[in-house]
Amino acid sequence: MSTTSKWSTVRRLRRPRRLPIDPYILLLLGTVGLAALLPARGTGADIASGASTAAIAFLFFLYGARLSTREAMDGVRHWRLHVTVLACTFVVFPLLGLASRGLVPVFLTDPLYQGLLFLTLVPSTIQSSIAFTSIARGNVPAAICAGSFSSLVGIVVTPLLAAALLGGAGGGGFSADSVVEIVLQLLVPFVAGQALRRWIGGFVARHRKVLGLVDRGSILLVVYTAFSEGMVQGIWHQVSPVRLAGLLAVEAVLLAVMLLLTWYGAKTLRFGREDRIAIQFAGSKKSLAAGLPMASVLFGAQASLAVLPLMLFHQMQLMVCAVIAKRRSRDPEAIASEEAEEAEEAEGAEKSEGSVGAEGAEGSEGSAAPARTTVRTRRR
Repeated sequence: MSTTSKWSTVRRLRRPRRLPIDPYILLLLGTVGLAALLPARGTGADIASGASTAAIAFLFFLYGARLSTREAMDGVRHWRLHVTVLACTFVVFPLLGLASRGLVPVFLTDPLYQGLLFLTLVPSTIQSSIAFTSIARGNVPAAICAGSFSSLVGIVVTPLLAAALLGGAGGGGFSADSVVEIVLQLLVPFVAGQALRRWIGGFVARHRKVLGLVDRGSILLVVYTAFSEGMVQGIWHQVSPVRLAGLLAVEAVLLAVMLLLTWYGAKTLRFGREDRIAIQFAGSKKSLAAGLPMASVLFGAQASLAVLPLMLFHQMQLMVCAVIAKRRSRDPEAIASEEAEEAEEAEGAEKSEGSVGAEGAEGSEGSAAPARTTVRTRRR
């Protein structure tokens, strides 16, 4: 099967028929509810905290074992696109996050602002960026490389930006202790995973589904621990329904601004349509899987409020980008391009069948001659 036909199959399989409600978000909300009803206390809290620390280290070990550095380096030739995505993720987003400081205290409380600012520092997603780029008929290989670069850079850049920009609130101060904690819990396991990828990469690939469940289970444990600490310390009394509504409105504006900037900014930089699609979906997204464990390390007991904006933004970006991807897939330019690809593929298949038929005819003639010779020999 050719690459084009595989891509067409992926598009058909992944095209959403309705707005996606991520089931994992429901699990996360259920975990938050469990922490609210039965928070870990005393010895249980100590056990949960130790297990959460081990889970974070294991998560980043798996990230290192999965991320193919060679695959990411294959995209270096398209460096303008990757620099654009990285600039959106780690420059434009943080600048908008800093600008939102002016919304305190009218729309946001200070803890919610800290969480919103942290959200703007998190790396981009990989899976959803690829899926939506594929649905919209964009440059899928570029989306793969852009997501890989963002994840790789984010392992180092996100904690450093958080330490520099978040100040002393929530354990985000730039201190020797925080740097050591970041290195030990995030960077060292990731580097170890990369170093061992040569030997364990095949095992990780073969058991991707099982390890994916371990991944998500570990993140649920991190969320339960963080929200348990928040409940014990009474953090949730600082959040009211009005504040949550204000947070949602601010995040909706943030997402809209980034979607417009990535699309029209890429157009101004003279990227083609397929590249603009990859830039829009990779440059406007934030990774929940990478952000949750990072927040647990950086914010400690304040992590429950810090991750709330990220959880809400994650679901919002899925729903909005699903609609955009579906509309992009119906663009006349995209439809014409796909029809041309399918016609080219069909023409190639016809030529291939024709050559196979000619070879078969030649083979039949060649085999018939000896048979006739044999008959004549027997008659003699």
